[in-house]
Amino acid sequence: MNHFKALDELQEHGRLRWSAGEHGWSADPREVVQALAREGFQEYKSEITRSRVDREPTGGVWQGLDCRTGAVASAIWVVRDQAPPLVFIDVDGVPVRGDAAA
Repeated sequence: MNHFKALDELQEHGRLRWSAGEHGWSADPREVVQALAREGFQEYKSEITRSRVDREPTGGVWQGLDCRTGAVASAIWVVRDQAPPLVFIDVDGVPVRGDAAA
């Protein structure tokens, strides 16, 4: 997977799984964000979405900037009923994929 050791480690430990049918990652978004932070991305935007104030979050977005390189990483996630959240990760607009198109 690209060149992100922290994301590779999540994948190796079964904490980050590619979902080919959905073109995204099955993972805990907090772990993905922490992995991106370990890679040098500093948070500059983080939002959680809810359908109503009294409901659990339905998804969210996180963006971080690597001040050394100017690269921007994004993680967007959607909470699913019977499965772990689906997380879409990209760096500078290029998706981080887990299939042959990576």
